[in-house]
Amino acid sequence: MKKHSLFCVVVLFFKLSQAWAEQPVYLKLPEAASYQLPVISAAANGDVLTTEHQKLTLHELMADKIVLLSFIYSTCSDVMGCPLATAVFQQINRQLLQEPVVADHLRLLTLSFNPKHDTPELMKKYGGSFMGGLDWRFLTTASEHQLAPIMRHYQQNVQKVYDQEGRFTGTFSHLLRVYLIDKQKNIRNIYSVSFINPNTLISDVKTLIQEISSDSVQTSVEQSAPQMSAAQLLKNIKQPPLGLPIVEIGFPINAAKIELGRKLFFDRRLSFNNTFSCATCHIPEQGFTNNEMRAAVGIEGLSIRRNSPTLYNVAYAKLLFHDGRENSLAQQTWGPLLAQNEMGNPSIGHVLDKVTRIVDYQGLFEKSFGEPVNMINLGEALSAYQQALLSADSDFDRWYYGGEKDAISESAKRGFELFRGRAGCVACHHAEKEYALFMDNQLHNTGMGYLNSMQIAPDTIKIDLGGKIVEVAGEIVQSVAEPPLNDLGRYEITQQPRDRWKYKTPTLRNISLTAPYMHDGSLSSLEEVIDFYNQGGVGNENLDSLIQPLGLSKDDKLDLLDFLQSLTGSNVKGKNQTMLR
Repeated sequence: MKKHSLFCVVVLFFKLSQAWAEQPVYLKLPEAASYQLPVISAAANGDVLTTEHQKLTLHELMADKIVLLSFIYSTCSDVMGCPLATAVFQQINRQLLQEPVVADHLRLLTLSFNPKHDTPELMKKYGGSFMGGLDWRFLTTASEHQLAPIMRHYQQNVQKVYDQEGRFTGTFSHLLRVYLIDKQKNIRNIYSVSFINPNTLISDVKTLIQEISSDSVQTSVEQSAPQMSAAQLLKNIKQPPLGLPIVEIGFPINAAKIELGRKLFFDRRLSFNNTFSCATCHIPEQGFTNNEMRAAVGIEGLSIRRNSPTLYNVAYAKLLFHDGRENSLAQQTWGPLLAQNEMGNPSIGHVLDKVTRIVDYQGLFEKSFGEPVNMINLGEALSAYQQALLSADSDFDRWYYGGEKDAISESAKRGFELFRGRAGCVACHHAEKEYALFMDNQLHNTGMGYLNSMQIAPDTIKIDLGGKIVEVAGEIVQSVAEPPLNDLGRYEITQQPRDRWKYKTPTLRNISLTAPYMHDGSLSSLEEVIDFYNQGGVGNENLDSLIQPLGLSKDDKLDLLDFLQSLTGSNVKGKNQTMLR
């Protein structure tokens, strides 16, 4: 990045930060304790020095509090590195000063990875420049020899930078993480510095505090998972809820396969660095998608171009991924597992060997499939679980298919008439006489992909600041931002010009739970989606002929919104709370 561009980014970051407190909530974060944080691994120990030259171990400092552990060096100038991590800790510090009960449970540990320069005296001076009030310890080590095992155990990718003469320049190339550690010295979450969010961190801390107060600390991934048994999920497949057809499954399915698939789905060990599971992007409490991210983020904070689609009723999808490049869930599984910017595994064999070595998978594939783990049965196990995630019997279903006259409001009824009439939504989001999938298993060009590919900037752009939003002039953001990753949709699969910017039609079931919307997550609310289609999408030479201006009135839009909100299944309690896991 050019120097003047980096300067502009820094200036923009701090200007936006000034408006943080005054902005409305953009996408609401899940409430604390409405979700669970499974144990990832044990937190490693190591010898450290305090600012008073006191020799302690990390475990001694973790003994009585929930800990947030970060790594820095005091002379770092990388705006997305040490300064950013420390700035987020400062924001946490300020927010927790208003919540002393929560603050009493938390300790921040900041450890230098440059012990030669960052002596205890230097760390004391460095730490003294930050706002006080929270239990925040600045640490170093006696030597690089003592530091090395700590860095290795916490997988901190830090490299010294040398000049052409082979001399250490005093700077480091790094990819940093922040660790949330419970009172039992277990790592419960890992955050990439580039995407660290103070509101998410505080919510996670509160979630652990709730565990402490209820004496229900989790000890495994499996404990965080289901509210429905594998037998109940199997019944869900054999007897779909009202409004859905029978599921066609291409292989024999049983409860053991579903249970094994669920275990795999929530297991972070399936990623290359043991930090990332399927459920990291497809969060059950958030409609099996991710409400906080427009586009998904993989291991080490690597960017993904597209939004995490919901997994509700994915059993009926004949095309998978937004560009429809797969047609089988069992095959689709391997895409995220092997993608370098998702779960990061180098090969199929690497994944299979890893699962074979994990003690708690021993015998499970033999029990479920009659043979050891292999490429086919691992995909089928994950597919079995996902195909059981059927959700319907909504208010709409009870009205339209169940004959309950008062199951939905008069406004929602008018909205459905608009949906299948003047608005024409049913042309792509099918609703049959016996059931409704609210999708057509086809791909369409709505103009959204064209808009982003052509880099047509609006007058203002909404910037997400850790769950809150500010509007900034589009030209300012464009002047400092990296160009968006190019995305031509289905064209990338077929190489046919007519397929430019075509994307798969998503289901509308449980649509209230699955914000943000569109293939790139660029629309944050259903109101924005309705406005987008009401204007006729965005014109381009390949715009689907079904996309036309609708001329909806304000009341029409409200009726349509009420109808869409009636599509939440009965086996989903409400936003951020799901029974179907």
